Parts: sequence; structure tokens; C-alpha cells
Amino acid sequence: MSQAPHLARVRNIGIAAHVDAGKTTLTERMLYYAGVSHKIGEVHEGAAHMDYMVEEQQHGITITAAVTRLPWREHLIQLIDTPGHVDFTIEVERSMRVLDGCVIVLDGVRGVEPQTETVWRQRTKFRLPALFFINKLDRPGADFARALATVQKRLGVEPIAVTVPLPDYDGAVIHLIDKTRWRFAGERGEQVEITPCDAATWERMRPWRENLLLAAAERDEALAEVVLAEQEPEPEPEAVWAALRQATLTGQVYPCFAGSALRNQGVQPVMDSVIRLLPSPTERPPSRAHRLDGNEEEVAMVADGPLAALAFKVQMWEGRRHVFARLYRGTLKPGDEVVIPGPQGTLRQERVARLFEVDAHHRARLEETTAGQIVLIAGLRWATTGDTLCAPGHPLWLERIETREPVLGLAIEPQSSGDEEKLLEALDKLQQEDPTLRVEEDQETGQRVLRGMGELHLQIAGERLQREFNVHIRVGQPDVVTRETIEGTAETDSLFHRLIEQPDGKKLEMKAWAKVAVEPLQRGAGVTVIAEPKACPAGMELSLSQREAVAGGAEDGLANGPMTGAPLQDVTVRVLEVELFGALSSPQALRIAVAEAVRKALLRAGGLVLRPIMTTEVVVPESDVGTVMGDLQARRAVIRDTTTLGEMTMIHCDCALDRLLGYITDLRGMTRGRGQFTMTFDRFDVG
Repeated sequence: MSQAPHLARVRNIGIAAHVDAGKTTLTERMLYYAGVSHKIGEVHEGAAHMDYMVEEQQHGITITAAVTRLPWREHLIQLIDTPGHVDFTIEVERSMRVLDGCVIVLDGVRGVEPQTETVWRQRTKFRLPALFFINKLDRPGADFARALATVQKRLGVEPIAVTVPLPDYDGAVIHLIDKTRWRFAGERGEQVEITPCDAATWERMRPWRENLLLAAAERDEALAEVVLAEQEPEPEPEAVWAALRQATLTGQVYPCFAGSALRNQGVQPVMDSVIRLLPSPTERPPSRAHRLDGNEEEVAMVADGPLAALAFKVQMWEGRRHVFARLYRGTLKPGDEVVIPGPQGTLRQERVARLFEVDAHHRARLEETTAGQIVLIAGLRWATTGDTLCAPGHPLWLERIETREPVLGLAIEPQSSGDEEKLLEALDKLQQEDPTLRVEEDQETGQRVLRGMGELHLQIAGERLQREFNVHIRVGQPDVVTRETIEGTAETDSLFHRLIEQPDGKKLEMKAWAKVAVEPLQRGAGVTVIAEPKACPAGMELSLSQREAVAGGAEDGLANGPMTGAPLQDVTVRVLEVELFGALSSPQALRIAVAEAVRKALLRAGGLVLRPIMTTEVVVPESDVGTVMGDLQARRAVIRDTTTLGEMTMIHCDCALDRLLGYITDLRGMTRGRGQFTMTFDRFDVG
């Protein structure tokens, strides 16, 4: 598999979903049926090929996005299995950035779940064509039609069934394009028995088939004539495939497939459709890049041309730094020099030591890689998530990968004082791998605080510190990140007048006056500074350095909120007037006067502490709904709605993160271990 196939025969896809929907289970079957692995590793046994980290095996979840390759129908599928837990959403974000299509896995009982919506927003951001696999249809309460209805309702797109289960699901699926019944036999479902669909069964499938044909016909006039005429002969399968492919690539429809990955049912039709419906690298729109001269450039997926590659993940492999990258143009060989554009047009030069293709935690050396491929690079000391690797004579920036701000912190310290330096080195490596992990020093307490996306995120980081770096730590109580805003509007002024004694004994007099106004903005609006003051004496124009001092003073005053000193947001500051006193009003004096006026105005406006508000879904037995609802209301959660699916009820609500710390233990106690919940950061707000 070291030979690079023609780009038309490559599919770069991701498997994404809500936690526990069956992503890794599906991936394990795909690898087995493709002949890459000779046994199927089960997630619940801690033996999944793609979950190779010790923490993944112990917790039974995917933590880091794993890359693999598999051949299918004379094509090469490069696949990334992504985490489903919201704490590791950066892994999904940066994977989606470098993929060409994706398969979204849904639980056949619950349909679209909270993290599914998060994944869908990430997919939408990068405009990736997608297929749906409705999984776990063997479970009691599973309903294929209802799962598709949740796609339409919660994601707002048109799901089109391609394979459909019978109402009395027996593991077989009906293929609507080929009009066949697919049964999966053998010890692991590797024997696919395809037979014509009998007349009685096909009659029950007609509404599904008509829906599929009408959706496909919207992209093909010739097919539309045949479909709308409702006469024999029916459309040829190849014509339907071609039209459905165009509709999928343009995002007009989203083909859906039925099965149960754990029971080895319905996987092969998904693999076939990845080849037939999802795009090759050359079928994706060219990427847009910015050059150092400020102009934009289109980067087409071609092997000839100056190198353009995106570093999307840093990983410590056997203690050494490696970088995952996707090539968008050109070729790359060991020994090649690359440049990384940085801030203010700086260029950092690096040399590629070795190239690898990757299968989970196994590597194979490559002598050359070309556009369209995802590879692992050794030897890059400085490249980080989101950096562009370029040919030395053609620097540019590809669209970066956005990282999210952490919302939870833990004070940490090494158990042994002699491990201080070792801890700092280990934390640096973890932060290089995961941009959503941050280490900060608390100025008031002097403690070192590790910040992340949630309790599990920080727990896994602690476990890795111990296992990978042999650093044992003590941790404090969780500390929820907060923000501040102001309650009302305020206008105030400040006169700065001071005599400063200089080293030579002379006294320097500084004097300036400023008047400012502050007002709150709607949530999520950020901070706005309007620094266009009227200057006194009348008619005086501010110099460039004085204007910069006014803007800088306003930003200085906004550094901390008036309540707890947390970062401010959703505030507008207007510098209304400044008064100058000749030579006494240096830029420094003006900056201090504006900063003091802003701080006084913030105090007068009154501060509000904003907590992280989490969009939360709680799944409980119907008999326990009253108890759980009462507990949520005691936590000041805002209940949005409830949905009942069989014996389980889903409660959708918004709740402050600090009131949900340790909630899983309380929930299991109220529901005798049957309840579960997920939460996704939504906004900072008063909670």
C-alpha cells in the first residue's frame, strides 16, 4: 500500500458521531472486510484496532483521531476515526478540515444526538459531502424511519434512504437502487448474499424507492423524464447512481444506510457507497490561500506545482515529535526543505527527516508523498496545528484550524518537588498535541492550573502524565472558567496628574484628561473599542502616537472585569473626549488617563459574572423523569423540551457548567445506574 494510487481512486473520509453511536465498531468492520486486519477488535473488550491508546482501551471510548488506510473495489480509502465525546471535539474539527467527505453514524434508537449536531456544524463549516449510517437497528426500540426524521428535523437536511431494513429487522437490508436483498452470512458477516427482492417485499419498499428516485432526478433531466413518466422500463441503476452522486457532492441530499455494525450487518453497502458517492480529492473545490503580498491564491489538488500542505495534528510517537499533514499541492520527499509562514510575514525553515503512511499506531516508511495524501512527518521541530508547509520559494497560508477556549481548570502540582522540571516538559508536549489544553499560572495563588474542555478531558491528561511521562500529580478542585460583562451603561472621566521623580533627581510632570462611555452588548458580541475622541483645546488634532495611546489605554482598561478580574466580553467602549495640557500630555499620560476612565466606567456600570452554559441532554427511564427534572430545576437548568423514545426519555436543557460537576454520579444514583447525559459548551451567560 506504499504505492500512491491515482487521485481519482482515493477517498479521504472521516467517521464521526455522538459518543457510543458505533463509529469505531463500524471502522473495525471496514478494516476487516477490506482485508487489512485479520480479526475484529471490539471496543467493549478494549481490543479495537483504532483505539490503541491505553486510556481508550480502559475507558472504552475514542480519545484521539486515528488515521488508517484500506483498499476497496480497486480504490484506496484513507480514513480517520474521530472521537465522539465533546471534550475531544478539537480532534473532529481538525480532522474535518483535511477530509473530502464523511460518514455520520447514528444510533437507531436515538437518532440525532447533541454531539451529532456539533459534528454536523463542523462538517457544514467545511462543506463536506456526507453519508449517514443508521446503526444498532438490532436493538429494541430502534426505528429507521424515526432516525431519518430526526435528521430532517434537527439537522435541517434531506436524508435519502439507499438501504432499508424490513420492519421485522432480521439483519438483512433492501438495496433500493439495485432492487436486491442483502444478507450478511459467515462468522463475521463477510459473506454477502445478494438476491433479487421478492414482489411482496418490494411493494412495501415502493415509497422509499420513489423518494430516492425523485431526489436523484432533481439533478438529471434525462432521469427526471423517466421517473416522472412512471412507465417501464424503470431507470437503469447506473443512471440513478450517477444522479445521486451529483446530488450528494453538491449537498442537496444525504444518502442513508441501515445496519448493525456490532452484528456485522449492512457495512459493505456503506463501503461501496463511499467509493460511488463521495468525492475524490480532485473533485473538491480548490482551497483558498493567502500570499505574503496580501493577495489570494487558489490551490488546486495537483501533484505538479509548489508544495502546499496543512499540518493538522502534532503527535508524540515513541517520545519523538511527529506531525500529521495533508498535501494539497505538489510532492514531498524525505530531506526536502519547507517553510512555515508566521506572524508579520516571518518565515521559519524546517527539513523533513522521514515520511510515513499510518495505520492506527503502525507506521510504514514512504519515499515520496503527493497531493491528496495524509501522511506523518518526522523531523519538524516547530510546526503546530494549523500551520502551512510550503515550498521555500512560494510561501502562503491555507485556512487555519480554529481551536476552542477551555472552560474548566484544575490546580496541579507534582507529588515530588524533584519532578517540577519533568512536569513542565510533559505539559509542554501535551499542549503541542492538544491545542485545547492550556497551562496557566494563577497570579493570586501562584498555583499552576491545567485548563481543558471538561472533567474527562482533564482526567485523561492526568492519566497520560502518569503513564507516558511517569509524573505523578496532585490536583485541586475543578475551577470553572468565567467571563465578565457589565450590567448597564455608564459615562465617566478621569484626570491623570502626577510628578514622577527621575533617576537624575529631576521631576517629570504628566497630565491628561479623558472621558469615556461603556455599554453592554448582546451575548457573544465580543469587545468593541471606538477611539475617536474630540480633543481639547478646540480644533486640536491628535498625533498618530496620541491616537495609538488612546486606543491602547482603552484596551488596558478592558484587561480585567470589575467583579472578579475575569476577561471581559460583550462590551463597547467609546472614548468621547480627551484634554491635552501641552508638553505635559505625553502619549503615556494620555494612555493612563484613558485606562483609568475606562476602569471607573466599568465599576459604575456594574459587573456581571458569566458562566459557561452547556447545552445538555439527559437520557433517563420514563419512571425517573420526575425525580431527574426536579433535580435539574434545583440546579437552575432551563428545560427546553423532552422527547420519549420507547422506555427512555430525553430531557433537553441549558445549565451552567459549575452546577453539573460530578452530575453523572448523582444521575446514576437517581436512575439506578441507567441514566446518562452529554453536554456541549454553548455560550458564556448569566446562569
